[in-house]
Amino acid sequence: MRGRLRVYLGAAPGVGKTYAMLSEGRRALERGRDVVVGLVETHGRPRTAALLEGMEIVPRRTVRYRGAAFTELDVRAVIERRPKVALIDELAHTNAPGSGNVKRWQDIDEILDAGIDVISTVNIQHLESLNDVVQEITGVPQRETVPDEVVRRADQIELVDMSPEALRRRMAHGNVYAPEKVSAAMSNYFRVGNLTALRELALLWAAGKVDDQLDRYRADHGIADTWETRERVVVALTGGPEGDTLVRRAARIAARTKGADLLAVHVVSADGLAGADPASLARQRTLVESMGGSYHQVVGGDVPRALLDFARGVNATQLVLGASRRGRFAQILARGVGVETISLSGSIDVHLVTHEEAKKGRRRPERARAALTPERRLAGWAVAVAGLPALTAALVPFRDVLRLPNEILLFLLLVVGVALVGGMWPAIAAAVGASLLLNWFFTPPVGRVTIADPENLFALIVFVLVAAAVSTIVDVAARRTRQAARAAAEAEVLSTLAGHVLRGEAALPSLLGRLRETFGLDSVTLLERVGDPTPEDRGDPRAWRIIATSGGAPCTAPADADTDVVIGDELVLAARGRLLNAGDRRVLEAFAAEAAVALRQERLEEEAELARPLAEADKMRTALLAAVSHDLRTPLSAAKAAVESLRGSEVEWTDEDREELLATADESLTRLGRLVDNLLDMSRLQAGVLGLALQPVALEEVVPRAVDDLGPLCDHVEDDVPVELPDVVADPALLERVLANLIANAVRYSPPGYKVLVTAGRHGDQVEIRVADRGPGIPPQDHERVFLPFQRLGDRDNGTGVGLGLALSRGLTEAMGGTLIPEETPGGGLTMIVNLPVHSGAAP
Repeated sequence: MRGRLRVYLGAAPGVGKTYAMLSEGRRALERGRDVVVGLVETHGRPRTAALLEGMEIVPRRTVRYRGAAFTELDVRAVIERRPKVALIDELAHTNAPGSGNVKRWQDIDEILDAGIDVISTVNIQHLESLNDVVQEITGVPQRETVPDEVVRRADQIELVDMSPEALRRRMAHGNVYAPEKVSAAMSNYFRVGNLTALRELALLWAAGKVDDQLDRYRADHGIADTWETRERVVVALTGGPEGDTLVRRAARIAARTKGADLLAVHVVSADGLAGADPASLARQRTLVESMGGSYHQVVGGDVPRALLDFARGVNATQLVLGASRRGRFAQILARGVGVETISLSGSIDVHLVTHEEAKKGRRRPERARAALTPERRLAGWAVAVAGLPALTAALVPFRDVLRLPNEILLFLLLVVGVALVGGMWPAIAAAVGASLLLNWFFTPPVGRVTIADPENLFALIVFVLVAAAVSTIVDVAARRTRQAARAAAEAEVLSTLAGHVLRGEAALPSLLGRLRETFGLDSVTLLERVGDPTPEDRGDPRAWRIIATSGGAPCTAPADADTDVVIGDELVLAARGRLLNAGDRRVLEAFAAEAAVALRQERLEEEAELARPLAEADKMRTALLAAVSHDLRTPLSAAKAAVESLRGSEVEWTDEDREELLATADESLTRLGRLVDNLLDMSRLQAGVLGLALQPVALEEVVPRAVDDLGPLCDHVEDDVPVELPDVVADPALLERVLANLIANAVRYSPPGYKVLVTAGRHGDQVEIRVADRGPGIPPQDHERVFLPFQRLGDRDNGTGVGLGLALSRGLTEAMGGTLIPEETPGGGLTMIVNLPVHSGAAP
């Protein structure tokens, strides 16, 4: 039996998830349950650590990767211990390379499969679906995420909530982070606005989970009544012109209650043969989604019941319908969808919204096309005209032998044959003619249009009714067959269009080409209006410009087309070649709507392409100003302050003070000189005039010099470069500059107490130099951005990059024939990897 998963969900670090998990573990211990601590991170919080006292802790497993040791959850040890409950912190944690699973939630899944209950924790920013939202709010990307479905599958989710003010007070008292980190955290990630937004995300996500549980409970217990736990407004769309009014009214109703849902539904006839205007439905669907709602389509023969079934299925509280467009006489004969829905709605509130279209009445349906082709109808008439006399002539010699029922059956057989060939009207005419012939030639008194025996009259009446019924059935079947074939053809065309869009082939010429091929047209043209509309511009080529065309000679104005579809106020799709009937026009309108979307996408892409150089230039200019103001002003200010202090006569400086001021000025000017050199080298790189002196270089000589360039900071670096490594092909001075930049950058972002590790090793015909730190690292999506000139990615506050150093380092490395790539340091941090070719003269 699989174990149960309980998750404590928090809005931000420090709200008390781990504390709540350990408190629940201690309560379970007091109740006599077997509880062990699989893995808990206390983050140095004394009150959290105190809860671990007296609890059994499963030893962690040590994983070694590239010379470093990491501790992770020991899944095998927990399963072999077989407790009732295991406490495992940080559900979204990424395991060190070499572990059995990539993610900790996969470890927990194994433990659950072993029948062990697990209690875990996760923050809202680690949920995969909210990762980009959280980054937009806080400006900090999250490298560790967990799929939402993993958390949703939990048997119990408990929200650990805390107001932003209370969390900031906890931080100020040192209950979350070390004192030296509190100020930076409160001014960045833990701002009141950030915490409020994260708290709302956590509450909404938890509410969605509760909503799912409620739906499951109602389904399990067969509860069909509406529970008004949240406002859900359903608007019924028919595809008619009143749809926009209904959607906007429903959106206003939903907006009156915060958190209300808006859903639009269209009921398709159960036989699938009659439908609304697809272009109108597509436009209304776009309108619904633009207002934050969702669009749904259901199939049902009884529209009121289908609407209410859908509304009850989504636990809707309100249903919005349009006022009927049927005439008064029609409403007397049948109550209509609105009245029928109200009578069956029960606890669901039904709004009947009036609209302008209600005054115009219901549009008359288009005249139904004949079920059979003209050739078949003509053949039916021919069979009737030729068959009746022939059958009469054949039966007259035997009228003394055959009785009237036998003669009626033979004529009925002929009428059925006429119905099968020609449909209803030839069969009705044949039935009437056959009844007259039977009366004249075979019904006593013969030769007169009278019937002496009442039974013969009854037989003739039945004969006519049967003939009419059979012919009607044949006609209806043929009509339905034609409609089904048309529906199947339209569905196939629209399916092809959908596949065309999904495959990304939305380029206008391709789309118009498919449309022309589908309907066998000579040309299809998308026209756009030039200037303001006028009553006479449909036939004026100067009022239109061709956006895209496919086929032969394009239409230069809508009046030139055999069929045209208006798309909004500015666009018209003009087709030339033949007139299209109403059924084909519906499909044409769907193509037209997609053509408008494709045009909009193309123009947005063009605008984005035009704006991209401007944005890059603006970004470069802004970053350059930021880099200059940051990196030039600081050393200049320090050097100026030191020199002014030395020149001043107000203070008598000791020799020790003078040496310190001179050292400050010297260090500041050295930093300034290094920055100027970097700027000059970057400009030379971009101009392609950087001079290189490639030669064999021994790394055991270059790396120590690069470390020594750091001055006092060299104590924060540990190098491990084997002396047996072969020489590399490089420019010694430039390679030293590259390594100095990379090491300085790593030292700058390494936390206190951690050293930067510089290692090297040979891989084939390349030597790999690795500079690894334990800083905050760089998210994968920003790996290339940090190499843009003057790109700081938030500067030191988020530790995601440095300005010019990395850009120059990559440029110099590539100029020497090498590569520079970033990689995540296992356990956290960033590793910069320099690959250089081995000197061919070196020993293998």
